Amino acid sequence: MAYVAARGGEQAIQQAEQLFQRLNGSCDPAFVQQLSCHLPYLIDRVMGEASLYAPELAALALAQTGGDLYEAVLLLRAYRSTQPRLAYSEPINAATTLTVRRISAAFKDIPGGQLLGPTLDYSHRMLNFGLLDGSNSNHVPLPEAEPGPAQEGELAPTTGAALPPVADWLRLNGLVAPAQEAEPSNPADLPDVTRDPIRFPAPRAHRLQSLARADTGGVLALGYAGMRGYGLTHPTVNELRLGLAELRLRHPVSGVSFCAGRIRVSQAEIVSNRAEDFELGFAATLGWNEVKVIAAAMLDLEMDQPAPHPAHSEEFVLYHTEPVEASGFCIHYKLPHYVTFSSALDNVRRVQAAAPAQDAEEAE
Repeated sequence: MAYVAARGGEQAIQQAEQLFQRLNGSCDPAFVQQLSCHLPYLIDRVMGEASLYAPELAALALAQTGGDLYEAVLLLRAYRSTQPRLAYSEPINAATTLTVRRISAAFKDIPGGQLLGPTLDYSHRMLNFGLLDGSNSNHVPLPEAEPGPAQEGELAPTTGAALPPVADWLRLNGLVAPAQEAEPSNPADLPDVTRDPIRFPAPRAHRLQSLARADTGGVLALGYAGMRGYGLTHPTVNELRLGLAELRLRHPVSGVSFCAGRIRVSQAEIVSNRAEDFELGFAATLGWNEVKVIAAAMLDLEMDQPAPHPAHSEEFVLYHTEPVEASGFCIHYKLPHYVTFSSALDNVRRVQAAAPAQDAEEAE
């Protein structure tokens, strides 16, 4: 494959970029801050697919690219690749996670109750035209805090210690296989999909990491195909949880564990019944992205099934839901392909020129 440089040189490239920026509008610190405040779920999606928890930088990437999601993810991943890795965090502990939203579609009464948290699941999907002329506002004042435990459905963070995993109940009743005891390991020894090429069959760590930073739309498409009946799994959401997880590190000198802050995380666990028991699928990601983790948990379970559907192929799922690779390969077709296409034209013309003579020979 050969490429030919775009005619016009550096000046044409600079003017094309200036035109993009003019159409995109001005960008200043205030605008970046507004994006970070008013589009939290979009910011979370960029951070999750870029594998970098940096809300301000994610907002900057969106502002710089005019909201082009794939370009924003690419910018954030490129920046991430330039940063040194200073430390490895400890595994997230559910006991110290502030749970903001936790629901189960499998059970009505779960320990700790259903926490609806921030959601539009039960709201009317109607445009608020009053926001355009200022006759209406979506500003909702925060209620005054009252002493006492949080009520069911309230948007009050609750300590995760009071909210055990729903899967524990299934295990206690012998409906799913007992959880395997995790052997103590050094986080630095875990396979890292950002540094090591993925191989198949993929290690469990690579699978979960790939799903965590996979393209939301791609994961949804394959997961939905399985849900519609092309797969072998009919899932139920055993538990969906959004929370603020502690990021704990160990001091390089004293070795003492300390909390460096909290990050938004989401996780989903789906359950599917087989002939004699239930099976679980799991997924988690940075930020709050319910659709992604539900579909990814579905694929986590579906990829183990022997069937011809693409969602059952680990290689198909993990390769084709990689956003930067997929969008980059698609976009590369915009580059000049004059030489290769000219060769294809010559081949077509030769075939067309030879066709009448071949038809005459067949007629004789």
